[in-house]
Amino acid sequence: MALSSPRRTPLSDQVIAQLRAQITSGEWPVGSRIPTEAALVEQLGVARNTVREAVRALAHNGLLDIRQGSGTYVLATSELAGVMHRRFADADQGQVAELRAALETSAAGLAAARRTDRDLHLLENALARRDGAWHSGDAEDFVQADAAFHQAVVAAAHNDVLAAVYADLGEVMRSQLRHDVGPELIPERFLGHDGIIDAIRDGDTRRAALEAGRSIGACGPTDT
Repeated sequence: MALSSPRRTPLSDQVIAQLRAQITSGEWPVGSRIPTEAALVEQLGVARNTVREAVRALAHNGLLDIRQGSGTYVLATSELAGVMHRRFADADQGQVAELRAALETSAAGLAAARRTDRDLHLLENALARRDGAWHSGDAEDFVQADAAFHQAVVAAAHNDVLAAVYADLGEVMRSQLRHDVGPELIPERFLGHDGIIDAIRDGDTRRAALEAGRSIGACGPTDT
């Protein structure tokens, strides 16, 4: 993670670019806590004030959330994602669920028609993580894992515009999921997502869309 040789751009801009790259690449996922200021100083080989300035700049742009006494957390993957999160922070959750349904059902149908073997492998891994997060009993871990699964479905659609829009709305979607899941994971409300992968694997576009629509809300009778 150490910075390359100095360039003509200001050092603070280089640090901002490096931290942003850690976020956009997924190395620091949304919801994760980034390394401490001291750790970043050591990794980047720059002054503490430079790191602090970069972190504050990214927080101002909506990518990071500085929580006093807790640390700094990744809030969004891009400046636009941060704007969308603030713009829809008080949105009606039912309307957000309708938006999720529109995007995710379309993505699932496209994924069934376009998926690759690699997409299936990533989807299976994401589903395993989601199921593991549920059984761990950690509601926030489940929210992140469920969101990652649906992101993998969108990626399998191989539509760059759809993927970008969905990513920019990521925290809006996660907020809606938190609203549906609640603070505790109740066993009888679990809804497995095996049907989505099965339909995508079979190339059944209609069934994939139906299964994805059924998944919105992450609650209902178990199908596992």
